[in-house]
Amino acid sequence: MTSATTVKTEYEAIIGLETHCQLSTKTKIFSTSSTEFGAEPNTNIDPVCMGLPGVLPVLNEKVLEYAVKAGLALNCQIAKYSKFDRKQYFYPDLPKNYQISQYDLPIAEHGWLEIELVDKDGNPIRKKIGITRLHMEEDAGKLVHAGSDRLSGSAYSLVDYNRAGVPLVEIVSEPDLRSGQEAAEYVQELRRIMRYLGVSDGNMQEGSLRCDVNISVRPVGQKEFGTKVEIKNMNSFNAIQKAIEYEIERQIAAVEAGERIFQETRLWEEGSQRTISMRSKEGSSDYRYFPEPDLAPIEVSDAQLEEWRNQLPELPASKRYRYESELGLSAYDARVLTEERATAEYFEATIAKGANPKAAANWITQDIAAYLNKNKLNITELGLTPANLADVIVRIEKGKITNAKAKQKLADLLAGASPDELFKGEEPISDPSVLEPIVDEVIAANPKEVEKFRSGKTNVKGFFVGQVLKKTGGRADPKLTNELVDKKLNS
Repeated sequence: MTSATTVKTEYEAIIGLETHCQLSTKTKIFSTSSTEFGAEPNTNIDPVCMGLPGVLPVLNEKVLEYAVKAGLALNCQIAKYSKFDRKQYFYPDLPKNYQISQYDLPIAEHGWLEIELVDKDGNPIRKKIGITRLHMEEDAGKLVHAGSDRLSGSAYSLVDYNRAGVPLVEIVSEPDLRSGQEAAEYVQELRRIMRYLGVSDGNMQEGSLRCDVNISVRPVGQKEFGTKVEIKNMNSFNAIQKAIEYEIERQIAAVEAGERIFQETRLWEEGSQRTISMRSKEGSSDYRYFPEPDLAPIEVSDAQLEEWRNQLPELPASKRYRYESELGLSAYDARVLTEERATAEYFEATIAKGANPKAAANWITQDIAAYLNKNKLNITELGLTPANLADVIVRIEKGKITNAKAKQKLADLLAGASPDELFKGEEPISDPSVLEPIVDEVIAANPKEVEKFRSGKTNVKGFFVGQVLKKTGGRADPKLTNELVDKKLNS
């Protein structure tokens, strides 16, 4: 959940995003070439994606399915009738000199998604961001500029057409965003939804999720928008936020100095943390759109639409609200547990086996998360099954093992060891006649800590409890140990 901030009170930023999500199909949108990332340059190509004479495109049915599911998840109206168009432009990474996209009849329109923020007092804020449209299109190739990250300053450029024809959906938001934080949260939530659906992996470092930001500023109270500037080349949520914040300040400073804002495309330069001018911004007329003559229009039947709607999973926002309202989890725990669909499914499988939701959340967001991060593993690769985690949690709650004993065996549990084998003969020591001599021994062995306690440093009591737990191999009943230590130290 992101903190909400605003720009200078006398100005307002107007922000809209165009987000390109690569769809997780095995083959390209109009041909059978692989979409595998990282292949040798110019190996995942074919006559169709290269636009050679005498070949015709054929729509990958999975692309349509994924696009419709994405549109449904974003509360869009799905078009019963849509079509493809040719978008003309001439650039070395576009082998056909046109891109097959959708123009006036996209597959989905008029949707929304909700983002979560917090105000300066920590109170939650939920805001709906409109979705103008979602349409299907093919990706272009990739230019590699030798000696620089852009054309200017490079000695020469190479082109890799492996991405040409890779399927994308472009999701265009309404200009409802007002800050860098809101924009970053919007993209994160959009990514969560796409990953939950399984239609995109959303890996920004591989180019599977790319954002262009349209931004302008205007005096507060003015109805007309200012001149719009587009920013490209942002490959992280942090970069999106910083680029927007920089551009807002740049435009405000220009307006206050009486300078003219030009409609242009700018690049975010990560090294200098600034935007730089790239080119003047094209208008739709520059692309000379016309209907794609080699592809038939698309018609989605009511039956097919309903089938795809029924296949949608519970989405992350719905899970978050349910975890808070029905399971009593904090907003933080709900957020962490629902970040990835696999994590949420693991959590739900654990509580389905009888584990207390809060205890399960603590284990998953703390010990298990630390282990996965350290070992660079996904939760699906974890040796500890939901059933075994639930078993451990129930044992602790019933007093059959202590929490300390469970944590002591954590490495074995995470590796997949059976709780029955690990905790055999490890029942807690809850007999005062057994624990009292151990407490006496610990106190007698640490006179300096006893003196500290009696001089008013009562937090030293935790040291004695820890020593008793250590001597008993974590089996000492924590509550009884606390009572005995307190009694002995105060006697």
